[in-house]
Amino acid sequence: MHRIKQGILLLFVFTFSVNAQQPKKLNSSEIYEAIQKLNVLASVLYVAAHPDDENTRLISYMSNHVKARTAYLSLTRGDGGQNLIGPELRELLGIMRTQELLAARRVDGGEQRFTRANDFGYSKHPDETLSIWNKDEVLADVVWNIRQFKPDIIINRFDHRTPGRTHGHHTSSAMLSLEAFDLVGDATKYPAQLKYVDTWQPQRIFFNTSWWFYGSQEKFEEADKSNMASFDIGVYYPLKGLSNNEVASIASSQHLCQGFGRLSTRGTQQEYIELLKGESLNSTNNPFEGIDISWNRIEGGKAIGELLKTVENNFNFANPSVHIPDLLRAYQLLQTIKNEHWKQIKTEELKTIIQACAGLYLEVSANSPSATKNEAVKLQIEALNRSAINIELDSYKMTSIDNTISKNIQLLPNQRINIEEGITIPSTINYTNAYWLNEKGSLGMYKVNDQALIGKPETPRAINMTFNLNIEGVIIPFTKPVVYRYSEPDKGELYRPFEIVPPVSASLKDKVFIFENDKQRDIEVSVKAGRNNIDGYVQLAYPNDWNVYPEKQKVTIKNKGDEQTLVFTVIPPKNQSEGLISPMVNIDGEFYTRELVEIDYSHIPYQTVYLPSESKLVRLNIQKKGNNIGYIEGAGDVVPESLRQIGYNVTIIQPEQINSDNLKDFDAIVVGIRAYNILDDLKFKQKYLLDYVKEGGNLVVQYNTSRRLKVDDLAPYELHLSRDRVTDENAEVRILEPNHPLLNFPNKITEKDFEGWVQERGLYFPNKWAKEFTPILSANDKGESAKDGGLLIAKYGKGNYIYTGLSFFREFPAGVSGAYRLFANMLSAGKEDIPNKKLND
Repeated sequence: MHRIKQGILLLFVFTFSVNAQQPKKLNSSEIYEAIQKLNVLASVLYVAAHPDDENTRLISYMSNHVKARTAYLSLTRGDGGQNLIGPELRELLGIMRTQELLAARRVDGGEQRFTRANDFGYSKHPDETLSIWNKDEVLADVVWNIRQFKPDIIINRFDHRTPGRTHGHHTSSAMLSLEAFDLVGDATKYPAQLKYVDTWQPQRIFFNTSWWFYGSQEKFEEADKSNMASFDIGVYYPLKGLSNNEVASIASSQHLCQGFGRLSTRGTQQEYIELLKGESLNSTNNPFEGIDISWNRIEGGKAIGELLKTVENNFNFANPSVHIPDLLRAYQLLQTIKNEHWKQIKTEELKTIIQACAGLYLEVSANSPSATKNEAVKLQIEALNRSAINIELDSYKMTSIDNTISKNIQLLPNQRINIEEGITIPSTINYTNAYWLNEKGSLGMYKVNDQALIGKPETPRAINMTFNLNIEGVIIPFTKPVVYRYSEPDKGELYRPFEIVPPVSASLKDKVFIFENDKQRDIEVSVKAGRNNIDGYVQLAYPNDWNVYPEKQKVTIKNKGDEQTLVFTVIPPKNQSEGLISPMVNIDGEFYTRELVEIDYSHIPYQTVYLPSESKLVRLNIQKKGNNIGYIEGAGDVVPESLRQIGYNVTIIQPEQINSDNLKDFDAIVVGIRAYNILDDLKFKQKYLLDYVKEGGNLVVQYNTSRRLKVDDLAPYELHLSRDRVTDENAEVRILEPNHPLLNFPNKITEKDFEGWVQERGLYFPNKWAKEFTPILSANDKGESAKDGGLLIAKYGKGNYIYTGLSFFREFPAGVSGAYRLFANMLSAGKEDIPNKKLND
C-alpha cells in the first residue's frame, strides 16, 4: 500500500464552513438563502481550462447575488501542475485538485463539471493543445455539458482571439466553448448524446474580460465598452456577514496545493463581461436581459412560484418548520409539471429545504470504511425529526436490496430512531475508484466509455439508502450515501466515504528502482487485505533480461486491513536496460494487480485511489563523486528519494538548521523546487548557503518562480528569472559547452541523455545573468528563440553555484536515465581531482 498523509492547518474560519468530510447542515439563514435561490430559474456556465482558472468572484456573485444555478466547467483536472503541499503529481494531483475545486464550490455556491481532457502540462499554443487533446472528443464533452446543464448564458474565462499569448489550454477552452455554442442546438451534431439529453441553445456567450487582458488599467479605461455588461461584484451579504469578495477569496483559498491561500478583500469592485454571440443587450448591466428567470418560465410554474414567494417574504427564522405545509404543497405541484429539467433540479432543492426546515437528520453509517464484494456489512441507521411536524419513516430501500423494507415508524419530535441493518455487497458492483482512471488513457485524454459519467466531478457512490418519509401525508424520498463515521481523540468526529474494495491490493515500495551497477537488490512488495482470511501467492512480472528470485511467494493475511511484506531479489542485466516490474497477487485463481493509494489532507475528504501497481526498473551506467548530500525541501517533490536510489546519503536540512557549522560537511547541497518562493527563513539563511559555496561547497538550486521570491539575491551574481520554458519534452537539446566538466565528469553527457524525458524540458529559466555564469545547454520550442538558461554554473570563491530550471522533479519519478546521470554530474561539480575516499569520509 502506498499511503500519503499530511495535515493542513486552515488559517481561516468562516460561518458556513464545515469539516470537509461531514454532511452539510443548514442553519436558518442558509435555509432562507436556499429558498431565495429556489425562486430563481436561471443558469450560468463558466468555462476555463484548469482548477484555479475560475473567477470565484463572478461565480459567487452569480450564485449568491443573482441566485442563479452556476457551474464551473474546467476542461481538465489540473493533473499537469505542481503540488506545493505534498508529493502527489499527475493522476493523484488531479484527484486533489478535483476535491479542492469541490471545496471551493461548497464555499461560493457553484457546481463543478469536467471534460475528459488530460492536463498534459504547459502548452504555448492552442494548435499544440488541440493536437494532443482529441479535439473532437473534448468539443463533444463541452457540448454534452451544455446540453445537460442547459445554461441561459455561458461565460468564458479566456479570450478565444489571442492564440499564443497565454497558456494554450486557456485559449483552447474559450475556442471550444465558442464553437460549442453554435453546435448545441443542432440535432445533427453529436446525435448519440440525444439518447440522454435534448438539444439546447443558450441565449448568450460572454468573455470575462478585465484590464489584465488589455495590458494596463489605462488601456482598459480607453477601450470601447459598448458591448460589455458590468456590475459591482463587491456586494455585501448580511446573512453571511461577508462581502462577495470575501466569499470569493475563501473559495479560491481552497486551492492549497497550488499555493492559492490569500487574504480576503472587501469593497466595491466592477466586473466586466463582453458579449461574443447571442441576443444583443439593451441594458449594459443585465446579462439575463429578456430571459424570464422566474417560475413563470415553465408551464405550471406560476402557482409554485406564488407559494414559494409567500414563504420567502414571510420566512420565520426562529421556526422554519412552520413553512413545511406550503413547501409540501409546492412539492406536490412540482411533481406535475412537464419540464423534466427544472422539475428534477428544483425537486432536489426543495427536498433539501424541507429536510432542513424539519431539522431532519438521516444517516447510514457502516461499521468499517470499506468492504469487498459478497461481504456482509452492518449498518447503523439513524433518523431524527427535530420539529413538531408529523413525520413517519414509511420505508427504506438499500442499493443492494431488491425489496423496499416497510417500517411505519413515527418520528416523534427529537426522539432518535436507531436501526441496525445487515447487507451483503453484491458481486456485480464495481470497485470504488475515480471513474476516469479505470482505463488507461492517452497523454491528452482520459478514457471514459460511459456517457452518463462524462462531466461528473466524482464517481457516484455505489451503496445508498433511500428513506421514504411520510411528511404530513406526502411521501418524499431522501437518498443518502452510506458513510463511515468515527472519531479520533485529537480531531473529534470524522467521516469517510464507504468504499467497495478488491480483496487485496499490492504495491512496491518505490515507483522507480535504479540499479547503478549489476549487483542484485532486494525489493519489498506490500500486500494489503481488503477482507479477512486472505490466502494466495504473489509473483512478479518483469522484463526478459532481468531475473527475480523466488518465482512466487505465499501470502496469508488473517485480518482485513492488515498487511504482509514480501521480499524478492531482483538481479539486473550487465548492460543498461529499462522496463516495468509489477506485483500480481493470485487469490482463488484470480490475479489482482492494483495498488491502493490513500490521500489524507484535512481540507478535502479522504480519498482512496486504485492505480495499476507497477514500477520502473532502470539498470543505469552511472558514476558519482561525493556521497553526503544535504537537501532543503521546497514544494513537494521526490528528488531526495530519487538520489537515495542511486546510492547517495541524503539528509533533509530544515531551514532553521542552516548555519555554517551544519553545512560544511556536505559534499553538495540541493535546494528543492520553489523553496525560495515558500520558505520565509531562506531570506535570513541565504548568506550561509552562499558562504558554503564560497568556502568550496557545491550548491544546486532547482527552479523557482520570479513572483514572491523570499530573497533579494537568489545567486552570488546577477540572475534574473523569467517565464521562459520549453514545454516540448522532445525538443532538441543543444550542448553549448561540450568540453565543460559539468558534461564530462564523472559521466559523459550526450544528446542521448535527453531522450525519454516527460512532460517538458524545463520551466522558469533565467533569461539574464552575470558574465560569471556559464550556460551549458540550449533548447526551445518550435518557432521560438533559443532558451539558454536551463542550466547555469558559476564559480564563486572555491565552490560552484548551479541553477537549473530543468524539470528533474518530473524526470526522476519517471526513471529517466539521462536525468540521473546529469544530476550526478551537477553534484560532482568541482570534484574532478578529489579522491572519492576523502569525499566520503
